[in-house]
Amino acid sequence: MVLLFKSRIKWIVLVVLMLSTGSLIVHLSITKFSATNLIQYTAVPALSFDLPTASPGSKRVIPARNKKLWGPVKALESLQPYANPRTIYPVPSEKSNGYIYAKVYGGFSNIRSSICDLVTISRLLNATLVIPEIQDSLRSKGISSKFKSFSYLYDEDQFIASLKNDVRIVKTLPENLKAARKRNEFPVFKPKSSATPSFYIKEILPKLKKSKVVGLILADGGCMQSVLPPSMGEFQRLRCRVAFHALQFRQELQVLGRRIVDRLQGLDQPYIAYHPGLMRDTLAHHGCAELFQASCSSKLPCHLVGLLLRAMGYRANTIIYMAGSETFGGQRLLIPLRAMFANLVDYTSFCSKQELIDLLGPEPLLPPNPFKLPPGKSDEQLKEEWKRAGPRPRPLPPPPERPIYQHEKEGWYGWITETDTEPDPSPADLRMQAHRLLWDALDYIVSLEADVFFPGFNNDGSGWPDFSSLIMGQRLYEKASSRTFRPDRKTIQESFKSIRDDMYHPKFNWTISIREHLNKSFGEDGFAWQSLKSKPASFLSHPFPECSCRMPPSAAAAEVPTILKKDEDECPKWMMQNNNQDGSSEAVAGEGAASNEDTELEYENETKEAQDDSDASSKSSLTLAINQDDEWDPND
Repeated sequence: MVLLFKSRIKWIVLVVLMLSTGSLIVHLSITKFSATNLIQYTAVPALSFDLPTASPGSKRVIPARNKKLWGPVKALESLQPYANPRTIYPVPSEKSNGYIYAKVYGGFSNIRSSICDLVTISRLLNATLVIPEIQDSLRSKGISSKFKSFSYLYDEDQFIASLKNDVRIVKTLPENLKAARKRNEFPVFKPKSSATPSFYIKEILPKLKKSKVVGLILADGGCMQSVLPPSMGEFQRLRCRVAFHALQFRQELQVLGRRIVDRLQGLDQPYIAYHPGLMRDTLAHHGCAELFQASCSSKLPCHLVGLLLRAMGYRANTIIYMAGSETFGGQRLLIPLRAMFANLVDYTSFCSKQELIDLLGPEPLLPPNPFKLPPGKSDEQLKEEWKRAGPRPRPLPPPPERPIYQHEKEGWYGWITETDTEPDPSPADLRMQAHRLLWDALDYIVSLEADVFFPGFNNDGSGWPDFSSLIMGQRLYEKASSRTFRPDRKTIQESFKSIRDDMYHPKFNWTISIREHLNKSFGEDGFAWQSLKSKPASFLSHPFPECSCRMPPSAAAAEVPTILKKDEDECPKWMMQNNNQDGSSEAVAGEGAASNEDTELEYENETKEAQDDSDASSKSSLTLAINQDDEWDPND
């Protein structure tokens, strides 16, 4: 009887094993044949090469069913760029009060903003401007010898020619003044970005007339206050002419940037440009040395942005172009966004390594890495330190030192573990800073042409200009109706607090409220918020109404928002005629377009699905050694 019972158990165990094996085989087969329909983790390798290119001059037509997400903002179509002088504006006289030379410190955004202020000051003081010296792109920083400081990033000849009716600009000081500059005989000022026009008139102009040369050290992202009195409107329009017309990137940058845009548009799919804004200096200003500490978690746009875009209705296969050469914290910050939008790309996805090398030019070899491990302490030194440690009870001695790996020697974390003060940058670090200017320039070109732009950590309160704000300002100037999000970050943060426990499955009413806020950020509400928060820090982030004019609305046009009826002028007649010609051609091109009913239907279906799912689960520090004029234009 016992033997019979044991044999039955063996048969039962054998049957269970066979069934388990069969079930495992079936599941593996299902996984194999269904994996082809899954979205891959990254689309970068598939988008890197051999992309179709849109034909030159062809106009992209966004399908009617996508216009709710990608189409122009009707309420802002009447705004047109108009930075021409509107009052009596004489050309600069041949006899100036003297020369102004400047050394510009900082990254891409600081450089661009500072140069615009320099030109404005030169006009105010009737001075001749020497081409500014960008400190991050001096030849001593390891860049190619074929470039000067300014020409590494911008086109010098275009800059001079475009502003010939505004300011006299020369490439270098006259020969008789170069030696005196080397001996530091001329007065040097370090103005703040909040400096007023009266400061320059009262403090700098007398010394300029006396010495004929004045030097400016710009390390604050600018050298003149953003908001000027209404009587100085022409100086604001001069800022616009400098930023949006005179400051053109050098030819190689423009060609490669345009090539990236063509390759993106050649995919026959619109794209979103997004700049996280996670710069080291910005986060340090807010005390975010460690990005994932609780006090900084609400400031990280990569943890929020993907949910906002999905709430708006953008699909998981949407192409998102990641702008910004520096993202403090690295790729780990992009994991949440990449999990929701697999087609997360950057400039390296659309150009080869050889194209980037050609952009840099021939560079000299760098010296070997000077990093050395700190010398270890002998046993006698350790014992002596232990004896001097004070009365017992003493803390336990530190654990044995572990080896420092190569990835820990680079960047922010490398020096924290070794010394209390940040070391001087290595030659490789200096060259990398120069390269970042070029990568930011490429991102700038692509972001301007994007169908949608979403800012990250901008208007941070530090007072420095930032990449996102400059992009938003130029998109507003060139084409105000382009879809540019201008969200209020405080409102977004408060909204996320209400779904902290169920962030990835929010309730339907939360999705509706977020969508309503983001839609309002395109129009009047976004305008008002940008004017209050961003313009006081940087005029170029919101050059309205000084650099815009309004076309008279047609009978079929949407009602003009109240904020657009206050201060801006009507466009001149010649602009109206050109606009009427362009409008008639666009109407002919779009006669066969489908109505927006498909949009509404798709939109309603999406929100209904979201509601069902929701109901089912609804429970720098910058230290400069600038007392001596040790860095100056190598050509002087």
